[in-house]
Amino acid sequence: MQRTSSETVVRPQRGWRDYAGLTLRGMAMGASDIVPGVSGGTMAFILGIYEELIHSIRTVGQPHFLRVLFRFRIKEVFQLLNWQFLTAVALGIFLAIFTLSHGLEWLLIHQPVLLWSFFFGLVLASVFTVSKRISHWTPPLWAALLLAAVGAYILVGLVPVQTPQTWWFLILSGALAICAMILPGISGAFILVLLGKYQYVLAAVNNRDLLTLFFVAVGAVIGLVSFAQVLGWLFKHYHNFTVAALTGLMLGSLRKVWPWKVDVAWLLDSAGNRVLDSHGEFIVTQQQNILPSLASTAEVGQLATAVLLALFGFALILLLERLANRKESH
Repeated sequence: MQRTSSETVVRPQRGWRDYAGLTLRGMAMGASDIVPGVSGGTMAFILGIYEELIHSIRTVGQPHFLRVLFRFRIKEVFQLLNWQFLTAVALGIFLAIFTLSHGLEWLLIHQPVLLWSFFFGLVLASVFTVSKRISHWTPPLWAALLLAAVGAYILVGLVPVQTPQTWWFLILSGALAICAMILPGISGAFILVLLGKYQYVLAAVNNRDLLTLFFVAVGAVIGLVSFAQVLGWLFKHYHNFTVAALTGLMLGSLRKVWPWKVDVAWLLDSAGNRVLDSHGEFIVTQQQNILPSLASTAEVGQLATAVLLALFGFALILLLERLANRKESH
């Protein structure tokens, strides 16, 4: 094990296979971020790299690191920064975005029930496995889990609001979206929808509006580094409470990943018309969960397939946890 400064990360010794595994975990995070309502932070938590990710990002905002950076002491910068880990994970995220986005978007449009069923099984299993990281649950820990679960349940059901398009609000939107992206159970894209900035930012990407994207990116960097300071401090001083709250966030987010839904509200422009995304589909802003229908043979077959996919997702997480525990024991 290699220890950096007292406020940064304890780094395990890794070989090329370990970094290849981190890249695959990054791909799982990137794939999750593509699906609205699923957070890459959830996958990082499920796959056991969440705390190292937070502490690695946190290093960037530490005073000692900033002093070394501004003095251009490049060798010390790389010594302090867990750059191999961050590079492997970031590579996986970008690979997933560029290679899996079309396939996942196709599934989201044409087979949403089956895709959501798989993710429902993943998240449900993660609630079970992550909760085991706390050996002794006390009433305050149960209260933290319950409050976080209720908060996430309410949050994912909110209706978007009208907000300004000024530079400061774009920075704020970028900061809040990136914070949500690293929080298990909350999607950064969904936060942009709530803030009324999803379509605006999407249009900025398509139209190469670099000024708008610059303000959003500034907010994302500020939010990522500053929020990592908070999470890192919480993990260090209130580890069990933090794990309990993050478990609650994932539990509450199950409302968003429930496979059977009906659309009840859509994103509207200033004229009151429904807004289309880049694929010509209406952008849904609110859905209502329903029970699966069994009125036809096809619907019964879909339900059976959905249950199997949810069980597969659940079993996959249990398998990954067992493999991780076996590796740690060696």
